Amino acid sequence: ETFAVLFMDLDQFKGVNDTLGHSLGDQLLMAVGKRLKEAVRSSDTVARFGGDEFAILLSGSSDENSARKVAEKIQGVVGLPFRLREREVHISASIGIATNLISYESPDDLLRDADLAMYHAKGLGKARSEMFRIDMRERAFSRHAVEEELRAGLKNREFQLYYQPIKSLKSDRIVGLEALLRWLHPTRGLLLPADFLPVAEESGLILPIGDWVLDQACRQLKTWQEQHPYLQNMTVSVNLSNKQFTDPNFVEKVAKALSASGLTGPSLRLEITERVLVGNYLTANHAVAALHDLGVQMQIDDFGTGYSALAYLQEFPIHAIKIDKSFIHRMDTDPKGLGLVRAVVSMGRELGMETIAEGIETAAQLNELKGLSCGFGQGFLLAKPMSAISAEKMLAKLGA
Repeated sequence: ETFAVLFMDLDQFKGVNDTLGHSLGDQLLMAVGKRLKEAVRSSDTVARFGGDEFAILLSGSSDENSARKVAEKIQGVVGLPFRLREREVHISASIGIATNLISYESPDDLLRDADLAMYHAKGLGKARSEMFRIDMRERAFSRHAVEEELRAGLKNREFQLYYQPIKSLKSDRIVGLEALLRWLHPTRGLLLPADFLPVAEESGLILPIGDWVLDQACRQLKTWQEQHPYLQNMTVSVNLSNKQFTDPNFVEKVAKALSASGLTGPSLRLEITERVLVGNYLTANHAVAALHDLGVQMQIDDFGTGYSALAYLQEFPIHAIKIDKSFIHRMDTDPKGLGLVRAVVSMGRELGMETIAEGIETAAQLNELKGLSCGFGQGFLLAKPMSAISAEKMLAKLGA
């Protein structure tokens, strides 16, 4: 017998549960189940797998085009408004499709692959369907392997912090260091965050890794300050992920890292993107205020790449904004790029915030930024990220 399997997940179900309550969420699931049964033939099977996941078995069909048409029909009926308790609820569905049945020996493997295709659809923007391809399984296995290696890396202390100097563009003096995570993988060598942070984010391992980064950065700067009294005003910047910032215990973790290291609050700068800050408005209000009470300084990272609404700059105690390197790179070739950087520097000055230019790589960029009176900068032209040992040697020379 031939058949195809569709694995479906509701894209906005968690939001419905969180805002309208679990009882209404249950009603929505029943309403979705009813529409699914009406959208397929009597010979097909619709099953709820748990939570907001459904599976549909299409009997007598293993044709990709037929399965896609059914998926499109399902997305159409699920996308229509639901009327629940005088409320109109809108949702969408992501669907994964598995049809190449000859290669399967067990139902679990078939469902797993349809599930992988569904997650691939979600990753491409949700509200869509995707056919399973073998490379999806390979990526999933690779991701699982990286996750296990990350766990071992944490246990075996394979992570390192590199430090990139931040300089005053007026005095050319180093005023701070940005802590940058590296993974000294036992077989793949030194890995950059882009090679492993996406998996750390998805798996939740970003929390223990982020805790380690925060603790290590605070301890390292305090050690350098004790060795060299002239570094008392030196700061260390630490990047935050969305999961870290929304962790209910995050402020407590920052306070603990400061206390354990002996570092003062003003010596620590936390960098967060506009998207994370504005996307978690209520959490941000509490967290940023509590961090401000600790003396910790907040910086907006990758400024200009997220939200165009700037009201949040006035609502939160933001100390500095970091101009994204994409705008710095465009200064050499695009007059609009230069104009945008000029506007950001001017805005920062008017709001009483420092401006830090990221990714400075050419003398022309540096001269333009100095001409605009941009306060601070970092990039390969000024100094590359360096190991703690190299950073210590560099800092020792500052007092000479």
